[in-house]
Amino acid sequence: MKPHNDNPDHLPGNYTPLASYQARHVKYEVDGKVVTITLNRPDRKNPLTFESYAELRDLFRAMCYAEDIKAIVINGAGGNFCSGGDVHEIIGPLTKMSMPALLRFTQMTGDLVKAMRACPQPVIAAVDGICAGAGAIIAMASDIRMATERSKTAFLFTRVGLAGCDMGACAILPRIIGQGRAADLLYSGRSMSGEEGERWGFYNRLCDPEQILKQAQSYAHMLADGPTFAHAMTKKMLHEEWDMGVNQAIDAEAQAQAICMQTKDFHRAYHAFVAKEKPEFEGD
Repeated sequence: MKPHNDNPDHLPGNYTPLASYQARHVKYEVDGKVVTITLNRPDRKNPLTFESYAELRDLFRAMCYAEDIKAIVINGAGGNFCSGGDVHEIIGPLTKMSMPALLRFTQMTGDLVKAMRACPQPVIAAVDGICAGAGAIIAMASDIRMATERSKTAFLFTRVGLAGCDMGACAILPRIIGQGRAADLLYSGRSMSGEEGERWGFYNRLCDPEQILKQAQSYAHMLADGPTFAHAMTKKMLHEEWDMGVNQAIDAEAQAQAICMQTKDFHRAYHAFVAKEKPEFEGD
């Protein structure tokens, strides 16, 4: 299957392993069950274009069928994560578009976040240097975020005359760092340091710049070697329970856990425990 297929009826039986996928606008590398996606325009701090937005959206959509991929790392080349939308290739053209065209663009960028949240694989963001605008959103939409002390994360939409409510920021960011802190970042557009981001809970850990990608990939491989069906269920429930009351969430988790108890990985874990061995999970 080609990730650029928008057909919602596409069936996994026609799926071609994404290990053979050739990216056109981002760097894409597979190591075993882990894929590393690199925003690869280091001379401009890895800005996004209309084409790279669409490719990322389609790539994450295709991950729903990617049985060969169990975890995803996303990072930027050249010491920066992503400077946001390219000023010349996106921002300039947007000032000349009609309202319907603008809405198509903003819906497309939102679809990238939806695709990141909908894919079953955990997404680990390795954030070094500049992480601004849409780059900050991609980090926010990831499941695990690692950074460096020199990371500078800015939801800078208000600094270009736009609202802070972009690509789900007003819904997702407060759930990560709290309403007041999110309001501060979204109103001011200021940069959040790596240390501040870790202290606020936006970043899970700080790493040395030379080690951040390796640590993110190591974490991804750890998840990929685990009970990946169960990881996918955890991700699904983490997102779906936002819209549930506590009692509804407890009931939903009871059903989810009962499903996981039918997996072979659950039985493998039990037999390994009895034998005093480390379980070897296979994701089924």
